[in-house]
Amino acid sequence: MNQNRTINKFQFFPFHLVDPSPWPILLSFSLLNLTIGGVSYMHGFTYGGYILTLGFILTIYGMVLWFRDVIIEGRASSLNNILNIMSNHILYISKAISPEDIEQALIKFNKENQSSTQGPRSLSFLGGQRGFLNKYQLGYYLAGLLEGDGHLSLPASGNTTLNRVLNPRIVFTSHVNNLGMYAYIQKELGGIGRFQFTGDRTIRYIIGDVKSILLFINLIQGKLRTLKNIRFNELIKFINLKYSLRLTESLLDTSDLLKNSWFTGFTEANGQFGIKFIESKPKSETRKRSVSENISLKFRLDQISFDKPNNSSMLSIMESIASFLSCKLSTYTIEPKSNPREILSIGIAGINNLGFLVNYFNEYPLLGVKGKDFKYWKIVYYMIITKEHLNEANRLKIRAIASEMKNNKTNN
Repeated sequence: MNQNRTINKFQFFPFHLVDPSPWPILLSFSLLNLTIGGVSYMHGFTYGGYILTLGFILTIYGMVLWFRDVIIEGRASSLNNILNIMSNHILYISKAISPEDIEQALIKFNKENQSSTQGPRSLSFLGGQRGFLNKYQLGYYLAGLLEGDGHLSLPASGNTTLNRVLNPRIVFTSHVNNLGMYAYIQKELGGIGRFQFTGDRTIRYIIGDVKSILLFINLIQGKLRTLKNIRFNELIKFINLKYSLRLTESLLDTSDLLKNSWFTGFTEANGQFGIKFIESKPKSETRKRSVSENISLKFRLDQISFDKPNNSSMLSIMESIASFLSCKLSTYTIEPKSNPREILSIGIAGINNLGFLVNYFNEYPLLGVKGKDFKYWKIVYYMIITKEHLNEANRLKIRAIASEMKNNKTNN
């Protein structure tokens, strides 16, 4: 198969349209012929009966062929493809984000990172001594982000009646406050992909053309750690089949988490940084002991135990992360009436246990809203380490930081 010819057939929109058909034109001509024949026959014109008969034959012929193509088109679309379209693209609430909004978000992102107190996070740095913006580390970061906040959508494997190829999609879903982060990622990837709003506060970054998908595959291949790697290999198989390529299968990554930015991307999707205050309380009739004022920090990482879109358990990767952080893995259940779900949770508290995280995220910084939270969280961490939090003025400062972080979460 000629690759360029195949790519030209690639469908660049995220919804399904039927193939162009010649039968409506034929049917229009047939109905016109039928009308002319009927009028001619009723007025006794020569050959009116022949024209009327021809009109009937052409009309029936056109209807049969048109209905046949509609049935074939319907059978070519698998139930899985229909469900993907329904679940991933609710068109009546989705709209494109303008280039102007994306540019403004990127400008704001650049200014925040150049002036950040999180550490040396200028755009020429972003990643410590090992470097973040080299393609190797960017690939790990995007792999973690995809496994935490993204999904892969594949259409039916069969071609349409005109041999058009329906496109797969790589989709990241996030809060609108992370638009600047994704605009920055888009820039680093050479401008590939597009953005859309879904609802008031949710954005999607969608990569859906073949050249961009190939770039993304090459970037994160061999860097995925969850069973989403199975879905990723299905994407590779799809691309190989449709474009006569020979991309190799992606192997599950088992390398040391400390040596790459995968955990940063995964935390960007699922991590939480918290500051906890315990107010001082004196003895009372209901309280046998007085309670001293206390300030503590916590890091938490939650993940749904079973990833339904990819039909995979997240237990193995969460156990690996718990081992990486030297902490325990626990579970709890959230129980919406229609769909109770088990959540796997990792929590780290205690100032002596948090230095490892501070060092890691200094080396591989968070870029989005979680990066802002970490910036404030780290300030408090160093204040506790140096005992500055015991000062009344500094405790007021910590309260203000905690309030800022709380407002940030409220707006997410």
